[in-house]
Amino acid sequence: MSSIEKMKQDLITEIDKRLEDGIIEKSNADLLKKLICNAESEDEAISIAALGTTYKRTGFHFDKRLEKTEDTIRYFKKNEELSFVTNNDGITHKLIIGDNYPALLNLLIQHRNKIDTIYIDPPYGKDSMGEFANTNYDNAITRDNLLSMLYPRLTIARQLLSENGVIFCSIDDKNQAYVKGLFDEIFGEANSVGEYVWHKKLTGGYDNKNINIQHEYILVYARNYSTDLLNDEIPTASKYTLEDEDGRKYKWDSLWNVGGLTYSASLDYPIKAPDGTEIWPIGERGVAFWLWSKEKVAQERDKLNFKKNKDGQWRVYKKVYASDTIVSGSMLDASVVKGNTNASAEIKQIFGTKIFDYAKPTELIRYLIDRGSRENSIVLDFFAGSGTTGQAVLELNKQGGNRRFILITNNEQSPATPNGIAHDVTTKRLKRVMDGKCYDGTNGFKWLDKNQPLGDNLDVYDIATISPYDEKPFEVIDETLYGKEKLDVNEKVKWVCENFEHTQKILV
Repeated sequence: MSSIEKMKQDLITEIDKRLEDGIIEKSNADLLKKLICNAESEDEAISIAALGTTYKRTGFHFDKRLEKTEDTIRYFKKNEELSFVTNNDGITHKLIIGDNYPALLNLLIQHRNKIDTIYIDPPYGKDSMGEFANTNYDNAITRDNLLSMLYPRLTIARQLLSENGVIFCSIDDKNQAYVKGLFDEIFGEANSVGEYVWHKKLTGGYDNKNINIQHEYILVYARNYSTDLLNDEIPTASKYTLEDEDGRKYKWDSLWNVGGLTYSASLDYPIKAPDGTEIWPIGERGVAFWLWSKEKVAQERDKLNFKKNKDGQWRVYKKVYASDTIVSGSMLDASVVKGNTNASAEIKQIFGTKIFDYAKPTELIRYLIDRGSRENSIVLDFFAGSGTTGQAVLELNKQGGNRRFILITNNEQSPATPNGIAHDVTTKRLKRVMDGKCYDGTNGFKWLDKNQPLGDNLDVYDIATISPYDEKPFEVIDETLYGKEKLDVNEKVKWVCENFEHTQKILV
């Protein structure tokens, strides 16, 4: 069965499920199935299926913006210049540079139903959506572009997942409800495993005058829900190693703000040490501040711990009980998986500067992959950005396992990345943490001060295009990049025609 026929079959099955659940009318379902059967390409079949995504019962609806269709053949082409080998016996991972929509369609050829774990962090911020999904929080169709962009990609992602596969999706507070509705539509409400609330900041305090939003969400969905889908929870309570007389577990955390919050003058004051010395929050005046008010310090001084550092300077710590901070279950606390400030520090250690604004901490992604994968799983991230998921997989393998990652990222240019994010950030990060060297052979970056190179090999692919009227697609498409042995001419023609859209036009 050809790739497009498999796609049609899967989409028709989903239409039947929507009909069975009362989501769409039978006459509409019959028309959609007829149109899908007559679709000329996978793009067209997915676009037709998208027309059936309105929830009659809940009112979930968005103004669907269809992908721009191209009358070209899109295929993987190996980038020899950016690919590298650190160990001939090591695992070879993949990085695909280009639009993730054709990249996902190409992955279906080799990896349909073979991906165990997917993590995505889509560009949901108003300043990070890209040209196609440029959202605007001030009008009535704020999220149509985001949902339209995600729909076909999630449809393909579901087909890539193995029978026991799971997908994690980071999303912010503004878009959580809408994106969850889209996941319910594509994966089915019955396959919602749950969601994490990620406390993304390392410190308390308030960023605004109303509700201080310090969290994001991580949606978790399965191809097929089961009670033992995820591995056992990682024991985070072990961080609380101290114990009160009543048996309550606790730890000591810094009382001063260590990153990211808005300055508050009322929290910038001296605290008296046991010897009467005045202790000011660490940092410059007008910038540094405590996390507790004067009143709270006076009332709960018994929960503070005063210690001198090696230079004889006083430091102040607050007692934090395990029972007061949720660090397992559905709440991921920043003290366990670190926060965005930690991610920024990690980027600086690798690059020497903050070259990327939206990275998630490696520990967060490593935690999720540890829960949602097995030792030999394939892990996919099709909004790879700086490549955090790749590093997380490599670090997790050091604890045991032979997981392989597949990353997809565009090469969007910005003032900070004039050659594109893939060339200036993603590839360079992976080269440095895997090989311990930059592409130019230098190794003078701080990450190496505390870390050993993670090893393994990287194949980098570009998304190449060729006209369907060109006589050469059977020559330029390399079947070995899709897990195939070299084919003879007749087998090659058949394989290409079955798996790549538009190739049949040159045979007419």
